[in-house]
Amino acid sequence: MPTSQESKNIPSSSEPSSTVSLKELILSALEDKKAEEITEISLHGKSSIADSMIIASGRSSRQVASLADHVIQTVKDNGFGSCKVEGLEKADWVLIDAGDVIVHLFRPEVRAFYNLEKMWMPDFTPDKANHPEMAPEA
Repeated sequence: MPTSQESKNIPSSSEPSSTVSLKELILSALEDKKAEEITEISLHGKSSIADSMIIASGRSSRQVASLADHVIQTVKDNGFGSCKVEGLEKADWVLIDAGDVIVHLFRPEVRAFYNLEKMWMPDFTPDKANHPEMAPEA
């Protein structure tokens, strides 16, 4: 599994600073609670729903719920407001809409079934997901 430094993008000057800091805040919150297989996908030029998507896994529904609660509280505590959340009750797949960053938290088997990385990164391989600079320009 890659270290936290390997999975982060270096912010480009075209990204708003609030988006970069929100994204970094969420990545840090996920790492704090031991999220697995953290993948960041830039949505610039792909979608208007957000600037970034972060996908991560928890080992169980309990860990997925804990990850979601921690991300939601961290975002709120740092002045980014309340997040919109779906799926927290069952915690197989939790969607957190933090505005400019969308977070998907999964149990591993649910993540494998839906395979969002393949949908948003057509040339997806685990190496490219964890090293976005290797992906072709959009």
